[in-house]
Amino acid sequence: MKQGNRGSFSGKIGFVLSAAGASVGLGNIWRFPYLCAKYGGGIFLIVYVVLALTFGYTMIVAETAIGRYTNKSPVGAFNTLSNNKLMTLGGWINAIIPILIVPYYSVIGGWVCKYLFEYIRNDASVMATDTFFTDFITNGAESEIWFIVFSILVLIVIYMGVENGIERVSKFVMPLLVLLAVVICVYSVTRPGAFAGVKYLFIPEFENFSIMTVVTAMGQMFYSLSIAMGILITFGSYVKKEVSIEESTKQVEIFDTAIAIMASLMIIPAVFAFTGGDETTLKAGPSLMFITMPKIFASMGFGRVIGIVFFALVLFAAVTSAIALTESAVSTFSDEFQWDRKRGVNIMAAIMIVLGSLSSLGNGPLSGVKIIGMQFLDFFDFLTNSIMMPIAAIATCILVTKFMTVEKLEAEVEQENHPFKRKAIFSFMIKFLCPLFVVIILVSAILNVLGIIQM
Repeated sequence: MKQGNRGSFSGKIGFVLSAAGASVGLGNIWRFPYLCAKYGGGIFLIVYVVLALTFGYTMIVAETAIGRYTNKSPVGAFNTLSNNKLMTLGGWINAIIPILIVPYYSVIGGWVCKYLFEYIRNDASVMATDTFFTDFITNGAESEIWFIVFSILVLIVIYMGVENGIERVSKFVMPLLVLLAVVICVYSVTRPGAFAGVKYLFIPEFENFSIMTVVTAMGQMFYSLSIAMGILITFGSYVKKEVSIEESTKQVEIFDTAIAIMASLMIIPAVFAFTGGDETTLKAGPSLMFITMPKIFASMGFGRVIGIVFFALVLFAAVTSAIALTESAVSTFSDEFQWDRKRGVNIMAAIMIVLGSLSSLGNGPLSGVKIIGMQFLDFFDFLTNSIMMPIAAIATCILVTKFMTVEKLEAEVEQENHPFKRKAIFSFMIKFLCPLFVVIILVSAILNVLGIIQM
């Protein structure tokens, strides 16, 4: 299993919780609820679950198996399997994505730290003012400080290594995250008027269905399941042969989807209860967490306590995902440049500070600097999630079908006589539907930024 000083997970539970920690992040708790609300509630949820069980499942299995088969992070894995310059580029795209994501992700993580801190020391009404969020993110110094606080939390865990750091933190944080999610869900759905939000979430209204429901749900797959970020290839390289990839993937799927649904149950019923299901509030987008929810907490009897629990939950989710992104980058540095963990983490820390500061200050002192009309944070988000990740996913599909072969990947999944129950679905998806899906996502994103379609 080990190659040189390469780390490994202690077993199945370590991998599942770490992979779930990578998947369960701001994409689930921040992005999923407002997309679900915006694109039809129950019908969006059905489309998402179907895609998670097909598209998402296929990509998780493929990336994990590639990592375990090659025992390398993305660049080394693509080189080992293809020895092709174009495929090597695909490996580098997979490897560079987390390097670009984790700095701006840490800026948002810093916002979460700030809110948690303020709920601990202040009354809930302070964060509910109309200008609290904008005053904070436009204050360059304060935004930068909290970004650095979050970054330090992540880097400490990465310094500790795979089993002693990532796995140990995941085993502690993930069960706690579930417990906090259940507490907030119960409180949210039992508010007067909240049941209308529960119905909106679980009862599909087919007139709300559109092609954008499917396209948006497909895009959410990347956020929610950590697909095409190099993370699952890297984590796969730490997985022992006796661990069932298919069984582990199923558990990651269940965990991830359950958290996304619970996040929606935390937010959507609460919005219905305290605004009467106002559509403009429901579709508020990213501001739903940082502006709308604090207003709702302030109107609750135990608003300050709920605010503390809610932002603690979001912080745990953000930290575990940021850890996975950073680990993928550090693993690439180790494999490709033979740097030890300490040096790799130090280099990643420098990259995080430089690129993260651009995003952190982009709403303040650097607000006048834009790239194709976007502030730094929005640009990095668009570049990685809308352009690079679909390309990385296409590269993975080509790597499996044209170079590694589906048969070799299936054999890797079946190591130690583990069954591959969804083999037929996997084969059809990786050959035909997954490439089609990611092309649709890529084209839709480009048309959206050009203003031709609205997502």
